[in-house]
Amino acid sequence: MSWRAAFQDQARACRDLGSPFTATLLEGFANLGLPDGPIGARITSWPGDMSSNGASVPLRLAGALHGLVLEGKDPELTAVYPPHAPTEADLHKAACAAISRHESYIDQRLNDAPQTNEVARATALILAADALSERFGMPLVLSELGASAGLNLNFDRFRLCAPGGDFGPSGSPVILTPDWRSPAPKPHGFTVAKRQGVDLSPRDPVAERLRLLSFIWPDQTARFARISAALDLAAAHPPRVDQADAIDWLEARLPQHLDGRLHLVYHTVAWQYFPHPVQDRGEALLAEAGARATEEAPLARLSMEADGQGPGAKLTLTLWPGGTEHDLGRFDFHGRWIDWIAPKL
Repeated sequence: MSWRAAFQDQARACRDLGSPFTATLLEGFANLGLPDGPIGARITSWPGDMSSNGASVPLRLAGALHGLVLEGKDPELTAVYPPHAPTEADLHKAACAAISRHESYIDQRLNDAPQTNEVARATALILAADALSERFGMPLVLSELGASAGLNLNFDRFRLCAPGGDFGPSGSPVILTPDWRSPAPKPHGFTVAKRQGVDLSPRDPVAERLRLLSFIWPDQTARFARISAALDLAAAHPPRVDQADAIDWLEARLPQHLDGRLHLVYHTVAWQYFPHPVQDRGEALLAEAGARATEEAPLARLSMEADGQGPGAKLTLTLWPGGTEHDLGRFDFHGRWIDWIAPKL
């Protein structure tokens, strides 16, 4: 895929996911070109797949530019960012000028893959945890793969609004309000005994707050406010995220003795980026651990990943002992809607 096609493809995805501003920004680069100089040269000669299926270079650049705005480094660029709605030409001109003024900053930011920490995905985590607690009546031990800053390790501290009754603490600063495209279950309640995550490049939710927020598309104000609230919560309840390969970490974590607790391993739009041999190894490790699971120490795996079918991501719960797989429906990548299938556990 050419660099222009990668930018156009990402622009379409941004528009579909409710960010016309980011779509216009990326379309401007695709249609009008990148600025002359080292940044344009680096992007146009990027090795490997720069699309959303690979390095996500368009979103790296969009995040870098948003970072300039959030950090107050470029007033001229800020003047064309939301709540302003510039034309494609005006936005492109301002963005190219900002890139030229801040080449070192942009170049450094291009090294980092986007980490969106989408806390609205916690809707699926809350519903699955509640269903598992209703079935087993045990506290949960959480293991998140691809946890980034660990915001979704705090999902039991979020509030999910549902027609049949709300889940989570009433005073939570993080409030999830998805569009329910299916009947909503009634809350049962669950508790988390321990929580831990892993990421190749974990982020500090306090020290790197603005960097994390820069990957939120600037015209999505509700999303920005929700993740800001989750960052506040993480500052008060710091999640532990280890820096390691996810499957190496999982191999060491799965044998832990957890009688009287249910081990929930989960990943949201992360597994799909693991190389196929790594995925195969992870599947084998989970199956081996599942073979050791008992009713007194069950194991569950919740997967929210793209399956190429759409809309959104597929939700799947695998439960041991037994290794039964449950289709939980589909979920918007940014948590805007959920089509939930209540599992019969």
